[in-house]
Amino acid sequence: MTLAELDLTGDLSRPARLTVPDLLGLPQHRVAVSFECATSGVQHHRFSGPRLHDVLAGAGPSFDPVRRKDRLRFLIAVTGEDGHHAVLSWAEIDPDFAGAAVLLAVTVDGTPLDASGPQLVLPQDRCGARHVSGITAIRVDGGYGLGAPVPAPAGRAHTG
Repeated sequence: MTLAELDLTGDLSRPARLTVPDLLGLPQHRVAVSFECATSGVQHHRFSGPRLHDVLAGAGPSFDPVRRKDRLRFLIAVTGEDGHHAVLSWAEIDPDFAGAAVLLAVTVDGTPLDASGPQLVLPQDRCGARHVSGITAIRVDGGYGLGAPVPAPAGRAHTG
């Protein structure tokens, strides 16, 4: 059996290529989720896997330690094998801010996802539109390529 891989890239000190077995090496969380879908009604599933925050924190996001709230400018883009995309802000998953328990699921309803790849699960979403199956890439971006303001010159840095 071929294992699905996802590329973890962007503004990280330790980018990586991960498989479901790699993700199983992290603390696992379980959640029962109900999504209300416009086309197929309410869907109920059980997921398990590591929290997205734990996976990304382990990859060393390139936060500026001098700027107290620097992590607030970071975005997370998740891409699935079918081309489905979802974007989250770092503040959504950071325990110091919203602390959403977003999972990179490695099982769904007890079935391992080794061959198809992990799934992005946002248990707090009423609709499953940001659910991404078969994740192939996660990119962490500090925002400079997305039109975010460039840091102030030395001596004039805003520390929020």
